[in-house]
Amino acid sequence: MKLSVVHRTRYDYAAPVRASFNEARLQPISQDGQECHQFELRIEPSATINTYYDFYGNIVHFFERAEPHQNLIIESQSLVTTVSRLLDENREVMPLGQLQGLAMVERCFDFLQTSTLLSLDTEVWKLAMDATAGCRDIWEASLAIMRFIHTNFIYSPEATDVNTPMSQVIQMRKGVCQDFAHVMIGMCRTLKIPARYASGYIYNGPHDHLNGAQASHAWCEVFLPGIGWQGLDPTNNRQVDEHHVKIGIGRDYADIIPVKGHYRGTPQKHMTVEVAVALVE
Repeated sequence: MKLSVVHRTRYDYAAPVRASFNEARLQPISQDGQECHQFELRIEPSATINTYYDFYGNIVHFFERAEPHQNLIIESQSLVTTVSRLLDENREVMPLGQLQGLAMVERCFDFLQTSTLLSLDTEVWKLAMDATAGCRDIWEASLAIMRFIHTNFIYSPEATDVNTPMSQVIQMRKGVCQDFAHVMIGMCRTLKIPARYASGYIYNGPHDHLNGAQASHAWCEVFLPGIGWQGLDPTNNRQVDEHHVKIGIGRDYADIIPVKGHYRGTPQKHMTVEVAVALVE
């Protein structure tokens, strides 16, 4: 599936600000069959853009605007080809009782620990045990956790924001894709299943009914020995497929914030975000 993505973030400040330093993680990766054919980043007022790769291999664009300005627009345009990498849901991968050794695997270690926005406390572990009762296999358990969240949590954009603690989301049983990804990752990690946060977009076609298409999307990836990282989308109760455009990964949202920065000046500002994902015929 070939998709075009436009992501536009606009900041309007109550008074001119200066010394603005920003990072953008907006460029889709070319990996695991996904290919980013074109990417363009536009900054207004204009600024020189530089690029580097962060610790997890995500593409980061950074820029600064020293001169006073009262608004800032960051707009990315991408053209991406996506593929489906679905795994048979009845496939046996590894018994849950044999997961201890994964903590020694370098690419899994970070994704078994607590992190900035994740809690691995007893409450999360109990929730994971309830969700996976009767499960014997790592893949079976991962699917059960995804289904449990989709069934027991309500998608509600007004219920949370980016600063809502994971514990509060569990209590309310409400949230958005970022919240559900965090809950799933936390539940998986308490069972010693390596799990990481994936950031990107989702295409909601004319005959689809998918949540999370109006903004940046997020899902969970679990590590399956002998297979690799497999994406699961608890918001929509489905494996990650050609509808998903992946930007990058991290331990949680704090590692892969689409746009972040700081500046000198008034704290009063208004931010608007627009995302459009379209099928290219």
